Amino acid sequence: MSNGGVLRSDRRAFPAPEVLERSLRTATSGSALVHEPCIHAYFGHVFPDEVYARIVNGMPPRESFHELRHRDAMRPDGTSTRLRLYLFPENLWRVPRRQRSLWREVARVLLSEAVQDGFKNKFRDALQRRFGRSIDALRFYPVPILVRDQPGYRIGIHADASSKAITVQFYLPRDASQRHLGTIFHRGRNGDAAADTTAMDFMPNTGYAFPVVPNASWHSVAATGPEDGERCSLMLTYYVQDGPRQWWKRRYDRARCLFGVGPRG
Repeated sequence: MSNGGVLRSDRRAFPAPEVLERSLRTATSGSALVHEPCIHAYFGHVFPDEVYARIVNGMPPRESFHELRHRDAMRPDGTSTRLRLYLFPENLWRVPRRQRSLWREVARVLLSEAVQDGFKNKFRDALQRRFGRSIDALRFYPVPILVRDQPGYRIGIHADASSKAITVQFYLPRDASQRHLGTIFHRGRNGDAAADTTAMDFMPNTGYAFPVVPNASWHSVAATGPEDGERCSLMLTYYVQDGPRQWWKRRYDRARCLFGVGPRG
């Protein structure tokens, strides 16, 4: 590391992990905590500008990704509209060598305890209510995923599985032309409650997060069209790992990620 907290990689200066961690924590802590239609936060300027530019310009090729086999993402021909790449260090052999160090540094930050602590503190009250104990006694398992959604992607109203504690998504568009493609929060799943919504703007270098509350954290994504182009983002999901069984399951799921198979339950 050179003076000024800069890491040398790919022959260009790259901020050291603590610099990026601080950037993410600042964005998170400075965002408003919104309680309607469900608890969430929307934040801007997630990464330093130069890092964001490198992330957007360093998107790995499609052959580095696996397809998500989820009913909402499937086309009639059996292909998927969501491509995903798990950003665990052992998965990065799938990324071209020239891009590998970039994604290794991004992954390191997303997996850090400092970033997790920032989200835990943001949603302290909701998490303590759900789990019935102090936030200091809770430690979740982070799963970072780079996502490329293709035209036609959608996902219906759902509240996320109870195996998840916090869901985070960082938006990666090049400009404001995809603003309308953001996640939509709902007060409920059906009827008038489903129509009571707040949409997250899909804008450059922004993101949102929410604590997973069973039967309360309702959200969706409207179907995209050919004119919308590709919808790129970074997902960061914190999974519950209470007790030895869940501890081992998280590590088993991580091994499955080598084959593009995501966590289940």
